[in-house]
Amino acid sequence: MIRRQDRSRQPMLLPRIGLATATCLALSSPAQACRLALVLALDVSGSVSAGEDRQQRDGLAAALLAPEVRQAFLSGGEVAVYVFEWAGVSSQAALTPGWVAIQSETDLVRLAGVVAGDAGPGIGAGSRSSTAVGSALLHAAAAFNAGPDCMQRVVDVSGDGVNSQGVEPRIVIDQLFAGITVNALIIDRPIEDPMQEIMHGGDQQLAAWFEDAVVHGPGSFHIRARSYADYEQAMTAKLLREVQAPMLSMADHPQSAG
Repeated sequence: MIRRQDRSRQPMLLPRIGLATATCLALSSPAQACRLALVLALDVSGSVSAGEDRQQRDGLAAALLAPEVRQAFLSGGEVAVYVFEWAGVSSQAALTPGWVAIQSETDLVRLAGVVAGDAGPGIGAGSRSSTAVGSALLHAAAAFNAGPDCMQRVVDVSGDGVNSQGVEPRIVIDQLFAGITVNALIIDRPIEDPMQEIMHGGDQQLAAWFEDAVVHGPGSFHIRARSYADYEQAMTAKLLREVQAPMLSMADHPQSAG
C-alpha cells in the first residue's frame, strides 16, 4: 500500500523552496506494497523547441508501453510514478496529477496517455530561458517528501545542457538525496553557436558534467541519446534498467551507458 512517509525532520533547504509543491501532490491508496517511487523530470528549457518537447513526451509515452518495459513495471510490487517538466529556478510543471500508482496494464496505458496528451498551461515561454537542474532536483525532493513510502526512490533527469541558474545540483543532492538514486538521460545535439557550445559543454563534456554534478546513489548511471529523435530508444533502455534492476543490491557507484 502506498503510504505517506513520516519525515518530520526536514533539511532547511526543502521548506524554503519545495514545500509548497510538496503539499499539492495527490496520492492514491492502492493495495500492494510499493517497491519503487520513480520521478521523471523532462527538460523544457530554452534550448528545447516545441517540436523537441513533443518528441520527448511522445518518446516517454511510447517507452512506457514498450513490451519489455511494460513487463518490468508489472512484475513484482507496485511502482509509483510522478512526471514533471522543468526549466528555470521557479519553472516546474507537473504532467501527472501527483503520484500515479502502476498496478495494472490499464494504469500504465493511462499514464502514457497523460504524458502524451495536452500539457495544459505548463511552463510559459518566458520562463524557459534558463536551465536550473538544481531547482528541478529540489522539486523532485519535495515530491518524495509528500509521496509514497516505497522501498526504492529514483529520479530520472533528462537534459541537454548544464546548470545555468540557481542552486548547484550537487548541493541539493548532498543535503536532500540520501538513499535516493539520480540517473540522467543526456540528449546530444549539434551546436553551431560557439557561445552555446561553451554553455552546453559539448557532448563529451556534457556527459562528464552530468556524471560529476547529477548522477548519484546506488546503481546510478547515465544514458545518452544522439538527438531528440533517439529519445524513445534511450528512454526505453533507461526505464527498463530502472524498473527492472534490483538497485538496492547494486554497488553504490555511478555507471554509464552509451
